[in-house]
Amino acid sequence: MTRFVDTDEFEGATFVAASFKGATLRFCDVSEVTIRGAQLDGLDIDGHDLAFGRLIVNGVDVVPLVEAELNRRFPGRELQNARTPEGLRDGWVAVQAAWQQTLDDTPPELIEAHVEDEWSLAQTLRHLVLATDAWLRGAILGISEPFHENGLAFTGAEQMGFDVSIFRADVPFDEVLAVRAERQQMVTDFLATVTQEQLDEERNDPWGSDWRPTVGDCIRVILEEEWAHLRYVRRDLAALT
Repeated sequence: MTRFVDTDEFEGATFVAASFKGATLRFCDVSEVTIRGAQLDGLDIDGHDLAFGRLIVNGVDVVPLVEAELNRRFPGRELQNARTPEGLRDGWVAVQAAWQQTLDDTPPELIEAHVEDEWSLAQTLRHLVLATDAWLRGAILGISEPFHENGLAFTGAEQMGFDVSIFRADVPFDEVLAVRAERQQMVTDFLATVTQEQLDEERNDPWGSDWRPTVGDCIRVILEEEWAHLRYVRRDLAALT
């Protein structure tokens, strides 16, 4: 199959009677794309930031419908947008319980298995270690070197100038679980005593953008990461069984 990487040659292009059957788009900007009179049977779209924009299908913005269905499938997910200490604590309890259920239900032979171009369960947990390190240890607590070597960086991190050499290539699953449990407890302990005033304090974006998130924003990012990657893992495990 033809492969296009880091190209903008299709911006503003028009495709007429062209076949994209079986094509895969990863990390591509498809904002403001217009599709008319197309065959869409089996079209599979997964957008991490879908909730922050619009997706128009036959004149209907389906984003609220998708969000409502995801909240139905993942009870407690709606609390990722909570604004109070109590709401964030409840949201954290809900997502950790959902993760524990997934771990309990996953056969050992699928821990390291993955579908093409996606992370395994073990790799996903490593990435969540990194997410907690970035947004709790780095952004909120201001630890100068917040990252554990068992973490796993997101795609494109190296291109952003992030030193991915600090992370181990392979980590035994029992070590992944140990560090993951430590990070989960750190979030639990932080939320146990955080006040509304502390949630409203501003911090720096750990990835260097101009955004000045509040402490509450940082916790909400952690919750969003937890729910999103739980959905990815359950989706992929279903495909593997």
